[in-house]
Amino acid sequence: MPAHVRTVEVSEADRQELERRVRDKGAPARVIERARIVLLAAEAVPGKQIATIVGCAEPTVVTWRGRYAERGLAGLEDLPRPGKPAQLPEQLRDRVLELTLTEPPIQFAATHWSSRLLAAALAGEGTPISHATVARIWHRFGVQPWRAQTFKFSTDPELEAKIRDVVGLYLHPPEKAVVLCVDEKPQIQALERTAPPLPVRPGHPAAASFDYVRHGTTTLFAALEVATGKVTEACTERHRHQEFLAFLRQVARAYPRRELHVVVDNLSTHKHPAVRAWLERHPRVTLHFTPTSGSWLNLVEAFFSIITRQALRRGNFPTVADLIAAIESFIAAWNDRCRPFTWTKDPDTVIAKATDPHRRKTQTTSVTEH
Repeated sequence: MPAHVRTVEVSEADRQELERRVRDKGAPARVIERARIVLLAAEAVPGKQIATIVGCAEPTVVTWRGRYAERGLAGLEDLPRPGKPAQLPEQLRDRVLELTLTEPPIQFAATHWSSRLLAAALAGEGTPISHATVARIWHRFGVQPWRAQTFKFSTDPELEAKIRDVVGLYLHPPEKAVVLCVDEKPQIQALERTAPPLPVRPGHPAAASFDYVRHGTTTLFAALEVATGKVTEACTERHRHQEFLAFLRQVARAYPRRELHVVVDNLSTHKHPAVRAWLERHPRVTLHFTPTSGSWLNLVEAFFSIITRQALRRGNFPTVADLIAAIESFIAAWNDRCRPFTWTKDPDTVIAKATDPHRRKTQTTSVTEH
């Protein structure tokens, strides 16, 4: 081994912890940097090359490589700093928090504060403060003005009744009946990447080229059997009422002579006169509608999330046929290992959550600002 290459011995337990730190998107940059340095050093990568890969100075590599060699994971922690921590005046801290909870003045033309904007506003009041100090105060008190959440209420006048109906099916299904959750996932794109993907490596996630060629789309119809997790599927070019009705017929054939209770959302194709007429001729099949803006009650949405993460998002599909084959292969494998989908919340809890914005599941957006 060349003299300028210094390796460190990393136990399997330490390796797993270091890789976890690298994958942790919420970890401080310094923690990720130190973990990457040690992992690369364990692979006998020269210090200069490690510095280039990680984006730091070579002495930094020497420091953390040596600290780990001497003390293990404990060596990657910051040493106690000498002296008494600087005390922030309580009045200044309170003013920062008070101002943060208000809208920026109109002259800033901003919807919310950034640390630099708030520091500038305080400087205008005759109170000089650095944006880094503002950021530390925010961090200490869990204030995050750069983040925003969205929520949506259902305006369905039958909200409570529909929730009790659907949740009742999950918690207390009718005896000898089958409860199915049905929906379509439309416009799944067959995307072919313009370059081969890069595999996962220690300290590096798998990567795919940003550019792709779009080869068309398919729509996935799926029926999830709640009691087993088994999925019945069909891929179609379109998602009109004709395709939905054809899929209902397919599902009915898959469960002959069984009473079927089918949970669906409020898409107009699910209520088409042709669908209603077919249901009248087949009374063993009953549709149960989720409230408007309440498709989250439909458990098949959880399956759509699973197949997207595990089979579609990283897939490479030169043709729509390849995409459909991948979907069918995943569902066949899924049905060999599936487990029941268990609903745990009672109707009252679900209703309270659906009508209170502070308890609803929300979507958070976050951007880095200056």
